[in-house]
Amino acid sequence: MSFETLLIDINEGIATVQVNRPKALNAINRQVLIDLGNAFKQLEGDSAVKGIILTGNGDKAFVAGADIVSMQNMTVLEATEFGKLGHDTMKTIENCGKPVIAAVNGFALGGGLELALSC
Repeated sequence: MSFETLLIDINEGIATVQVNRPKALNAINRQVLIDLGNAFKQLEGDSAVKGIILTGNGDKAFVAGADIVSMQNMTVLEATEFGKLGHDTMKTIENCGKPVIAAVNGFALGGGLELALSC
C-alpha cells in the first residue's frame, strides 16, 4: 500500500497511518484527502488489520488544518468540491468499522482538529 502523502506501517494487526507533509505542518490538501479516503477503505477491508492509529509525521504538527497555499487560487466550484471531499473523507474515517485512534502529536488546527475528531 503506497500513497503520495501518507506513510503506512502495519505491525501486529495495527496500522499506523502518518500524514506525511511535515514541511507544510501536514496541512490538508486535495491529495491528502484522496489518500486518506483510499487508505481507510483499504485498511477497513484488510482482515489482518484490527485497529488504526492516525498521526502526523514530524515533531510539530498532527495536522495544521487546510493547506491555505493550495486553496488560494481555487475557484468557487473547486473550493466547494474541496469542502465536499473533506466532508466525505472525515465520514469515511468516522464510519470505519475498526477502532481508529488519533495520536495527536502537535498542532491540530481547523481541519486537523476535525480529522482528529473523526477518529
